[in-house]
Amino acid sequence: MIAPSASLLYGLCGAVLIGLGLYGFVAHRRLIRRVLAFNVIGSGIFLLFGASAYRDPAAGADPVPQAMIITGIVVALAATALALALIVAHARLAQSGALPEDETHEDGSEDAP
Repeated sequence: MIAPSASLLYGLCGAVLIGLGLYGFVAHRRLIRRVLAFNVIGSGIFLLFGASAYRDPAAGADPVPQAMIITGIVVALAATALALALIVAHARLAQSGALPEDETHEDGSEDAP
C-alpha cells in the first residue's frame, strides 16, 4: 500500500472541513451557528490552500500562499467580529437570535417581504 503524502492528507482534511461547514451553514437557522459554520468553511479553505502550496520536502512550502493565508485569517477575524456585532444588534431589535421563519398560508402562498 502506498502511503499518502502530507499534502494529500491536508487537502482531504480541508475538503472535509468545507463540507462540514456547508452542512452547518445550510442546516441551522441560528445566526451564531451560521457564523461559526462560515468560519469552519474558511478554515477548510485555508488548509486546502496551504496544502496546494506545498512543493516537495527539500524546497518546503511556497511563502506567498502562506502570507496570503495569514492575511486571510486576519480578515476572517475582523469579519467575524463584525458579524457578531450585527447579530447582537439584530437580537436586541428583534428579541431573537434566529432568522425569521417564512410564513406560509393554508393555500400555499407566501407573504411578500
